[in-house]
Amino acid sequence: MPDKLTIPDLLEKVARGEPLSMITCYDYPTARIIDRAGVDLVLVGDSVAMTVLGHPNTLPATMEIMLLFAEAVARGCERAFVIGDMPYMSYQVSVSEAIRNAGRFMAEAGVDCVKLEGGRAMCDAVRGIVKAGIPVMGHLGLTPQSASAIGGYKVQGRSAQAAINILEDALALQDAGAFAVLLELVPARVTEVITQKLDIPTISIGSGAGASGFCQIFHDVVGMFEAFTPRHAKQYAAIGAELRQAMERFVAEIKDRTYPGPEHSFKIAAEELREFMTYAEKR
Repeated sequence: MPDKLTIPDLLEKVARGEPLSMITCYDYPTARIIDRAGVDLVLVGDSVAMTVLGHPNTLPATMEIMLLFAEAVARGCERAFVIGDMPYMSYQVSVSEAIRNAGRFMAEAGVDCVKLEGGRAMCDAVRGIVKAGIPVMGHLGLTPQSASAIGGYKVQGRSAQAAINILEDALALQDAGAFAVLLELVPARVTEVITQKLDIPTISIGSGAGASGFCQIFHDVVGMFEAFTPRHAKQYAAIGAELRQAMERFVAEIKDRTYPGPEHSFKIAAEELREFMTYAEKR
């Protein structure tokens, strides 16, 4: 197994023109699969509230929930660089609280860095976390934790001023010490320009092909989230449909008594069976 990826390794990949691959993950067995497939970065996203826990948005993801899932993923990733997604209100209240919660991700969950949403307004928190020795990835564009304030789950940066704001936020995050910035649902050309202006990598999720790396939600990629499929998501498998068919066959074989068969059962030695039957008959 290759050595665990570090930030210098990731930066070296970008420097030689190799795009970074990034995907979300929420559990140990999936992490093992992703890790062995060679994915570079694994994000334990607060999207777990929607894709795994069934909530309508990401806000119900608490620190306790995120730490539980992040710890499982971190144990499953021997090579991939694991990112803990700081949940709603875990870093907005104060810099000291942001540092403390980021430290919990590192110490309790064993992740390699944390990610938080927001630009210039969050730079003090980013600066404090980085000063504490914890790497930070920024997140701009569609920031789900503030979806109600930015007009919902839609593309950000379509006006000149909005695009300028994202660029300025990205530059501010870089100055605050962020080692990379995730750009979500930003127009492709805006992403391309921001990537050119920054000295740190950008990761695109629905933000075009001009970034340093590309991210998707695992459940979208393998067809396991039926509520909706984002336009930017490419489905590489239909695991959800296959699992449903498997469960339908399971139910059918139980109903028609073809499962379990003799090959799924265990035997007792003849002498032990006789002794048991003798005892049972007296009961």
